[in-house]
Formats: sequence, structure tokens, C-alpha cells
Amino acid sequence: MFSDDSRTELYQRFERPVPAWFSQAKLGIFIHWGAYSVPAWAEPIGELGTIERFTWMKHNPYAEWYYNTIRIEGSPAAEHHREVFGGAPYDDFLDVWKAEEFDPDEWAALFARAGARYVVPTTKHHDGICLWEAPGTPRNTVARGPQRDLVGDLAAATRRAGMRFGTYYSGGLDWDVADFGPIVSDIGEDKRPQDEAYTAYANAHVRDLVERYAPDVLWGDINWPDAGKPDGPLSFAHVLDEYYAAVPDGVVNDRFGQTHWDFRTSEYQQGRDLESGAWENCRGIGYSFGYNRVEGPEHHLDGPGAVKHLLDVVSRGGNLLLDVGPTASGQIPELQRRCLEGLADWMAVNSAAVHGTTTVDASVARPSGHQGHDDDGSGATWIRWTRSGDALNAVVDARGEVELPLTASAVDLGSAHLLDGTAVTAREGSGGAGSVVVDVPASATQHGPAVVAFDLTTARGARA
Repeated sequence: MFSDDSRTELYQRFERPVPAWFSQAKLGIFIHWGAYSVPAWAEPIGELGTIERFTWMKHNPYAEWYYNTIRIEGSPAAEHHREVFGGAPYDDFLDVWKAEEFDPDEWAALFARAGARYVVPTTKHHDGICLWEAPGTPRNTVARGPQRDLVGDLAAATRRAGMRFGTYYSGGLDWDVADFGPIVSDIGEDKRPQDEAYTAYANAHVRDLVERYAPDVLWGDINWPDAGKPDGPLSFAHVLDEYYAAVPDGVVNDRFGQTHWDFRTSEYQQGRDLESGAWENCRGIGYSFGYNRVEGPEHHLDGPGAVKHLLDVVSRGGNLLLDVGPTASGQIPELQRRCLEGLADWMAVNSAAVHGTTTVDASVARPSGHQGHDDDGSGATWIRWTRSGDALNAVVDARGEVELPLTASAVDLGSAHLLDGTAVTAREGSGGAGSVVVDVPASATQHGPAVVAFDLTTARGARA
């Protein structure tokens, strides 16, 4: 998955504020699940945004791109596919994918415990396989493979658990409708279907998703076919008109090409320096979105790592869409589950520092290190800030005495406490009024960074 690099050319068709629920949610769960979950293989070479494109494509760490990577001559994935599967057709994976252990309510309960407020599964990824009975194609999970409406099952379970539901749809790529050959570097215009027939097909899919599931989020990817961009009968703008009429508080991301968007997106380290307007960072718990059996603990976020990534995003005003890649049978892999359970343990005490928070003005408090990265390598104490109403939250990855870059006069030092109610000693630091020293109890960092909250004494602290 790559963002559409032409996003600077996008225009706003609609004048509408971003619904409050999205800005307040802060955490969503992404789900990449498909026929690619059967081979579940990719090279774990690193995160998007840190690797050159030619190297990336030939050694793609995204297991959900397996269909593309095995067609690149000389790629390790192509060799793996020959050795393990005898070069079998990709669609064989659809027919052996059974999802026999899939329990949508168990998934939803785990996501809710982890603090997610919305869930966005892939409904059609770039391989063109649909996870519901999509119009116009027999390559769907009702007719083949699981023989089940996976999107409908997830929508119902998500909403039963009190979360909002969204749908990811790959409109820009569909490797089944036309064979343009493998993508070996950038996703050029010659690698995407652009014609009217495919546009009508994709428009019909999104309309069907809206009619069936009324998704709170429409999450597109890799642009939209050119035939759907003009102001004509196939324009995607007409689809959005219908969507907003059906779901007035729905939101749309910025990857549908030259059309409207409500929020911008970044992915892993690519574009992660967003700080203004409504935005979202997406990433997998490992280096892949789809399940990759090759990945080990060294490639995964653990619970505290997920907390730090979440708070880095939230402290800058964004949401995190954290991905899980289930196994073909429908299990959340153990390393991913451990991460989510660790996140759940932390959120059980500290969610007030996340949900519904606003950013903090730099004149009041400053983060450590470079924003947009979990660790800048400087060795400085990792600190991020959020505001909950009249409370200022210092999220600190340390224990013992820590000097915070905080204007002492902006807070009541005697009010300092952990979010479980434990009092914390706080005093003006050696830097005078520009710093505060707190004594973080050792127990506060059991599941991740500690949160030391202060009562604000001034009207300052929130950034518009």
C-alpha cells in the first residue's frame, strides 16, 4: 500500500467539518486478511519509508503483495513460491482458505480492550478478491474459499462491541481485471486499470458496501481510475454524494485520487511528519500488514512499543490505525495478540491520556526528540504530551526522577498524579520556571510509559 503522491492536487468537493467522533477516537484497528494469508510469506526487510523503491518491490516485506512479488523475476518470493507451492496459480490459495477458526466477536472484544474505537478490514485488496458477495465477480469469499460474508460478520461483531466500522477498498489496483505485469518500482499510470468498464465495476462495489454495511469510514487506496475522476456519469464524486447522504457522519481518506477527502494518511515512516488537520498513521504490528510467518519478535512492536507509537501520533493530533494480519484459519497470531493485550493492559489505566485528547502548545510543554519517530537515538528520556480537558498529561518512558520540559507556572505541581490515582512528587526543576522534576514510581511503567497528569492553572495548553 502506498499513498497517492498526487494528493497535493486534490480538491475539496464538499465543505464539511470532520465529524467529532473521528477526531476523538485516536485508535482504530486495520485488518488485512485474504488469500495471501495462506502462503503468508515475505522478506521482513524493514518499514516503508526507510527502503529504496526498487529494493522494496523485489524484496517486498508486505505479505499481502505476494501475488505481485512472486511475478518479479529473480525475487526471493518467486523462488519460494516455486519451491514450496510448485508455482501454483495464485487463485489456488483462495480455494484452500477456509477461515475455519474465525470468531468475529472474539476479535472485536480484543480490539475493544486494546482501546480501539473503530475497525477497518480490507474488503478487496490489490489481488481483486472480495471478502463479501460483491457484484460482478465470482472471486469472493461467499462463492469460494471461506464461503462466508466476512465483511458482514466483522461489521456486526464490531458494532456489537460498541465500535464503529469502516471498509478498505483498493480502487487503484486490481491485478485480476487486467494484466499489466508486475510492479517493480513506482506504481505508474501504466500499472493501473483506468478504463470506464473497471470504473463502473469499482463504483458498483463501493455503492454495494455502502448499501449493505453503511461504513463509518471509506478507506481507499492507490488512487481511483481516471474514468471516475471527471465530472461525468462515472465520477466518484457521485458515489460520495450518495455515501454522505447515507452516512452523514462518515469520513473518507485521501487515497481516492482527485476527489474529496476528510483526513490525510501516512504509512509506517512514509509521510509520518503530518501534524495539521485530521490525519491518520497506519502500520502493521510487524513490517507487514498481512500475516507473515517469517517475522519474529524482532520485527514486531510489543505492547510498550505500540503505546509509544500511539502516543507519538496522538500527541501530534492524529489517529493510529494499527493493523492485524490474521492467519488463514482466522487466528490472531501470537506475537500480534501479545502486542494488543499489552496495549489493552496500558489502556485499562491510561486511556484518558488518549481518547478525546487535544494537542499541547509548545509554550507550555515540549516533547523530547524528533516528533514523528518513537526514538531519535539521542538517549534522551522519551516524553510526549496530551491534554484532557483541564488536565495536562506527560507520557514518560522512564521511572525515578525525570526532568520534564514543562512551564511550571502552567500547572499545579501539587496535583501531579498517575492516572490510577497514585500521587507523584513534583517540583520546579534546575532550569527554573521552564522545567519540572517528577519522581515516577517504578510500578507506573509496568505495561509501558507512565502518565503523570497535572491540573492546568492557566487557559493555555491546547493548540488549535
